[in-house]
Amino acid sequence: MSRIVSPTPEAITNAAEILRAGGLVGLPTETVYGLAANALDGGAVARIFAAKGRPSFNPLIIHCHSVEQAATLVEMTPEALALAEAFWPGPLTLILKRTKDCPVSDLAGAGLPTLAVRIPRHEVALAVLKACDLPLAAPSANKSGALSATTPAHVAESFKGEIDLILAAGACAVGVESTVLDLSSGEPAVVRPGAITAEALSEVLGRPVVYDKGDPDAPRSPGQLLKHYAPSIPVRMNAVDLFPGEALLAFGSIKFMGIKGGGAAKDLSDDSLRNLSEEGDLHQAAANLFSMMRQLDQPAHKAIAVMPIPDTGIGVAINDRLRRATQG
Repeated sequence: MSRIVSPTPEAITNAAEILRAGGLVGLPTETVYGLAANALDGGAVARIFAAKGRPSFNPLIIHCHSVEQAATLVEMTPEALALAEAFWPGPLTLILKRTKDCPVSDLAGAGLPTLAVRIPRHEVALAVLKACDLPLAAPSANKSGALSATTPAHVAESFKGEIDLILAAGACAVGVESTVLDLSSGEPAVVRPGAITAEALSEVLGRPVVYDKGDPDAPRSPGQLLKHYAPSIPVRMNAVDLFPGEALLAFGSIKFMGIKGGGAAKDLSDDSLRNLSEEGDLHQAAANLFSMMRQLDQPAHKAIAVMPIPDTGIGVAINDRLRRATQG
C-alpha cells in the first residue's frame, strides 16, 4: 500500500522531496485528488501515464503556484490574465500556447503546441507547489477511464503501492474536475465543463463562450475521451423509475419513485440507494457524485440508475460526467 499521511509541514517537505526526485504523490485539490509528478521530468511524467494506464495522446493539466510561474510555461494573454485575476486560485484550467522555451515535458502536453494550466485553490496543493517550486502534472488520481478520486481512500484503492505518498486532507470540496477553457484559438471554448460556467467566463471576457465537446480521438484536454468517469457496472441516466436489480443514485425527493414490477425506491436497502442531495442542491450533488457512485458500484447491482439532474450551473458538469460514464 502507498503511504498515507496527514499534510503536516514535515509531510509537505517530504512530498516536495519525492517530487523533486521524480516520484509520484497523491495530492488533494479542491476539485478531485491528483496524481502529481514533476512536469519538467519526462521520466516522472511517464510514471503517471504508466500508473494510470493512460493513453499518451491524452494531455495532462499542469498545476502552478502563481501566475508568474504559469507565464514561464504558456503565453498569458490579456484575456488569460483577466480570467486568472477573476478565478485563480480556483477550478479553472486554461489551454494556452506554450512559450517558445517552455520547459514542460512534451509527454505531459501530448506533443501539442498548447498546454493546460491552472492554480489550485487548496492550501495543501499550494503548499506542496511552493515547497518544491516546480510545475506539477496532476491528472485525477484514478485508473484511466475510471471514477475519479475525491478522498485519500479512493486514491489508495486505485493505486495499491504504485505511488510514493498520499497526502490525506479529507474529501474534496467541489467534487468534479476543473472547467477547461481553450483560449488558444479564435473563439473561447469550454472543452470540459466544471464548477465555473461558460456564462461566468463570458461575463469576464465580454464575449460569448461556447461549449465544444472536441474530438475524443485527438483530445486537446483531459476529460474528452468518449468513455470516462465510469464504474464497473452500467449507468442509466434520467431514470424516472427503477428496474429490478438496479441501484439508485437519487437527486431530490424519491417519494413517488417506483420499481417496475412492484415496490418503491424509498424501500431500497442501504447498499442500493444513495442521494446526491435530498435538498436538490447541485453543488452538494457534485461534491458527492464520485464517492456515491463508488459506493453503488457493486457486482450485486445490475446497473446504477441516476435520477434526472438539472442541466444548469454545475449540473452541466455532473451530466457531462454521467454521459461519459454511460458510453461503451
